[in-house]
Parts: sequence; structure tokens; C-alpha cells
Amino acid sequence: MSERSATASESKELGYSRWQLALKRLLDLFVATILIVCISPLWLFIVLWIRLDSPGSAIFTQTRVGLRGKPYTIYKFRTMIQNADALMKERLEKVSDLENFVFQEKDDPRVTRSGKFLRKTSLDELPQLLNIFIGNMSLVGPRPEVSDIVKHYTEEQRIRLDVLPGVTGWAQVNGRGELTLGETLAYDLEYVRRWSFWLDLRILWKTFSVVFSGKGAY
Repeated sequence: MSERSATASESKELGYSRWQLALKRLLDLFVATILIVCISPLWLFIVLWIRLDSPGSAIFTQTRVGLRGKPYTIYKFRTMIQNADALMKERLEKVSDLENFVFQEKDDPRVTRSGKFLRKTSLDELPQLLNIFIGNMSLVGPRPEVSDIVKHYTEEQRIRLDVLPGVTGWAQVNGRGELTLGETLAYDLEYVRRWSFWLDLRILWKTFSVVFSGKGAY
């Protein structure tokens, strides 16, 4: 079976129609293209700020798990010190209860001064518009996860990998960084099972108010 046929078959099993998926992709491309062009001056300012604030590249890249478990490279503005990944890996290795694990800490020592503002306003996510343009992410979907977490998924939890990961999602507008991993996965599974183009529009609308309030972002 070809990849295209497999995708259509899986989408049908999840109750997604082809026209809705096509509409979702068109929205992704339209919004990503407009924003990349229109806010490019802001990108340059953020890059300069990050470089002046702390040593290291302004763009952070990391391998995440995408659609159907396929790894890909995610792009973000760097908001942490250079060895932040290694410190997180050490932290994960000490966790015995992943279901109740919370990724974001209010006073995370790894976060830089510029990073605190970028994370609170979600401006650090802007480079993911490139991921959307490439096609390995969508505007809306479950947030892309690292393989160290995915390898612990139950069979049911792996359903969240049946859709493209998103810049924002159902979990992000219902708690953001305050949610435990278990709560986030529950919201993600609900999104996958309920998905429609109109639900994406609702989440995008709610995202503006969540980002504006700054609640749950550290």
C-alpha cells in the first residue's frame, strides 16, 4: 500500500474527510506564508536579542516525533541555556511517575532572560511556521513530543501520532504548561477523536486569548 493510500485509509478510520484535511492544509499554508512574510522584521529583532542576551545560536533545533511516529526537526527560538537538553534528559531519567510529570517550571534556571518573555508570549514558537510550510507540522494539533516520552506511550496514547503535531492545540488552550503529562495526553486524544476543521478554528481563536493572558507559560 502506498503512503498516500495508507494516509487516506487511516484518515477514514478516524472519521476525517478528504475535503476537511485539504482545507486544513490550505489554511496552514495560507497563514504560515502570510506570517513568514509579514513579521520577518520581528524575527530579525528576536534573533539579535537572543544573541546579545546569551551565548549560542538564536535558533533551537531538536528531533521530535511527528505523524505516525516519524522523526523530524523542529525549529524554535532558543529560550534556554545551551545544555538545557542534557539537563532535561537527566531530569526525565529520575522521574518514576510520567503521568503526573509537569514539563514547565515557574522558576526554571535553564531559561534565559529573553527566553522568559519569548515563552510567555509564545513568540519562541514562530520558527515553527517553517515546519508548517514544509508540511511536518500544522497550525493546530498535539504538541510534538520527544522520543524519550513517546517510548513510554501506551497503545491508546499512540493515537495522538495519527495526526500532524501542531503549534497550538486542545491541551494548550486548556491549561498550557500547567498540565501534567497525563492531562495533556488526555486532551490530545480527545482532540484526535473529535477533530474537525471547525474545531481547529475554535482552538485558534482561543489561542489568542490564552497567549494574551500569559497564563500557564513559564
